[in-house]
Amino acid sequence: MRSSDYAPGTVARVVVILRYLFNLARRWNVLIGHENPAAGIPVPPDVHRNRFLTEDEMARLVSALGTDENQVAAKAILLLLLTGARRNEITHAKWDQIDFVRQTLLVPVSKTGKPRYVTLSAEALQVLNSVPRLSGNPNIFPSAVTGRPCASLHFPWVRIRKRAGLRDVRLHDLRHSFASALINRGETLYNVQKLLGHENSKSTQRYAHLAPATLSQGAGKMGGLLRPILQNSNLLAPPKTEDGSR
Repeated sequence: MRSSDYAPGTVARVVVILRYLFNLARRWNVLIGHENPAAGIPVPPDVHRNRFLTEDEMARLVSALGTDENQVAAKAILLLLLTGARRNEITHAKWDQIDFVRQTLLVPVSKTGKPRYVTLSAEALQVLNSVPRLSGNPNIFPSAVTGRPCASLHFPWVRIRKRAGLRDVRLHDLRHSFASALINRGETLYNVQKLLGHENSKSTQRYAHLAPATLSQGAGKMGGLLRPILQNSNLLAPPKTEDGSR
């Protein structure tokens, strides 16, 4: 798999599954007295991508979504950006899971194996209200061919991101961008954690990308705190020249 240029994370998952399978075989006495042959295979370090959309890129994406021929897929993608939800949480959503009063989408089984609620903004609700309902079909984003939830947004996404000039952006990067945008606008890490449906803050921290301007503003707060004190000291005075003058 390494020689075939599979992603490190994909290779690591296969190694972990193989180890688990052989451990089960030993536990069930299928392999008696044998070491786990997958135990010595090194797991490559996972490579975390840090790709976040800028405001200009978001504008280009929204423009491309608005003109795409597949508006079912386009609106599903827009909801990914507006909510930070995972792809399947949106593509498999049903109308009876939407609570327009509480502004939530129920995900019966999330990635953690537990139900969770996706919080919907006013804009997200507007998107949902613009989606036509098909009589007798409970799915919000059904395939035009099968009527079932779209198996993948791959082909519409490739077309849309190309039109928007975002060739290196993955669908999952919209989730990254959602978290990054909120953090950069002062939202707490705890709130972003809850919005993303993470069980602990460690998972959220990798999405908490701070733009240089936000970091500069943060550092500037300490400067503002000390400014009155520094003004009464000589620490900020211009350096003296060789003749002793300033």
